[in-house]
Amino acid sequence: MTIKILIIDDNEKDIKIMKHQLANSGYENIVTALTGEKGIETAKKENPDITIIDTVLPGIDGFEVCRQIKNDDSLQTKAIIITGKIRAVDALEARSAGADEYTVKAYDFQPLVNAINNIANEYPPADKESYRRCPAI
Repeated sequence: MTIKILIIDDNEKDIKIMKHQLANSGYENIVTALTGEKGIETAKKENPDITIIDTVLPGIDGFEVCRQIKNDDSLQTKAIIITGKIRAVDALEARSAGADEYTVKAYDFQPLVNAINNIANEYPPADKESYRRCPAI
């Protein structure tokens, strides 16, 4: 089964780079959203295996998007919070929002690919029920 990934980020250039990096790593089933509100809507429509959420979004910020997605029992997605800012408080807020992984946006996005690989290897999409039971980071 192919892993479906939702990227929620308002920076179209970053989305393009992420999609390229993920495709090079074998992840090609990718949908995107440019705002938090659209991201939540897309998550409900697409039911992705993994959702990548930028912290800084217009409207609802990434932490609130993560909370809403993780608290929706109809969704069984793993959440990865990404940020361009390096602040310890962001990691704590990511945990409290229910994120399964937290990583800094890097030029090559390799830390993000590593986080996706960790999730994909630990909780294959065929066993989505275990996604809900998995403890957060």
